[in-house]
Amino acid sequence: MRVMSWLDSSRRRRAKKSLKHLDSDDSATSSSLSEVTGSSSLHSTLSLQTLPSVPSLQKIPSDTHAVTVSHSVTSSFKLRERSLPVTCLAVNGGYLFAVSGHEVSIYDRAMCAHLDTFNGHDPFSGSVKSVGFSGEKIFTAHQDGKIGVWKLTAKSGYKQLTTLPTLNDRLRRFALPKNYVQVRRHKKRLWIEHADAVTALAVNNGLIYSVSWDKTLKIWRASDLRCKESIKAHDDAVNAVAVSANGTVYTGSADRRIRVWAKPDDSKRHELVATLEKHKSAVNALALNDDGSVLFSGSCDRSILVWERVDSSNYMAVSGALRGHDKAILSLFNVSDLLLSGSADRTVRIWRCGTDGCYSCLEVLSGHTKPVKSLAAVKDSEPDGVVSIVSGSLDGEVKCWKVSVTKPDNSTYTSLVS
Repeated sequence: MRVMSWLDSSRRRRAKKSLKHLDSDDSATSSSLSEVTGSSSLHSTLSLQTLPSVPSLQKIPSDTHAVTVSHSVTSSFKLRERSLPVTCLAVNGGYLFAVSGHEVSIYDRAMCAHLDTFNGHDPFSGSVKSVGFSGEKIFTAHQDGKIGVWKLTAKSGYKQLTTLPTLNDRLRRFALPKNYVQVRRHKKRLWIEHADAVTALAVNNGLIYSVSWDKTLKIWRASDLRCKESIKAHDDAVNAVAVSANGTVYTGSADRRIRVWAKPDDSKRHELVATLEKHKSAVNALALNDDGSVLFSGSCDRSILVWERVDSSNYMAVSGALRGHDKAILSLFNVSDLLLSGSADRTVRIWRCGTDGCYSCLEVLSGHTKPVKSLAAVKDSEPDGVVSIVSGSLDGEVKCWKVSVTKPDNSTYTSLVS
């Protein structure tokens, strides 16, 4: 009994001591993150110990002198007067879609000029978590568990066509008891409905993939807007989804796992291929390289894990970790041969893999006053291979950056324009 009592008191002393190191700004940041991401573990794990068991893939600083990086902020603006958090950014052609609260604002990407806003009169759907594009349709993921479907019309601007699941899809299924699933005690829903906030969307080959705090992955057909599959994907909220060109699906969850899903040639449904377990806290973000052979995952444990495909199969094995952020990884984006990471430490880091398989942190972009929640980027068509990066933060600000990677002789790094 004395031993147990000593242990309990020791734990309480350590807990009190650790709380003293959190200043008021960090506490406010943690609260904002919990509201935006919905991960119950974020409040207490903004600076968790990074993974000591996974080797670093980074070069030492002296090995990165072969290239230099220059960057500049081309524009910086607030989406709304009240500085609500920027929760999502997406680029489609020459347009930037930026989300704050329930409103989606459209900007000319080159001029950063505001063009239009939609969903401004529907606050009841809750905040917009993600935006995706398929053909002429725009899909928005909402806090209320629905997915909005929009289209740009010449007469009315951005017009909402419907929400998913559609009324027709509901009517086709509501009469049969087999179409209902238990979502909580004494509560059932149609299996085509999300029972909680839709956190992320991915689009591939005419299919829309949605994940939710209800722990499911749902797959929709963009042509007729019908739900084709619903999968109980995880044991906790699903925060991220990524899809490779061949249709392999990756989901990241607050249960600390990444799951890999694929549809066999002789099957109509996706099956679990692998469960990737190395993170020590909630998985917040996923990104794939251009050919889908490398997966990047970001977590509250401050690490970015690099997973590489084994034997040309769907299975991925961890090859190492990228370390440098001081707090949780909230967003990842791959463009060309660059990986961008946004963090609760208020910075954006730019990573690049060399020919030896090691990664270099080429640059740290700072300037936001709160966590960086969303990233988007495109490789410009200019001959000098400049990459345009857009970052959105919980401070309500969007920053547009121009980044160029050059050799010592000032010639632009060839891999950026190849």
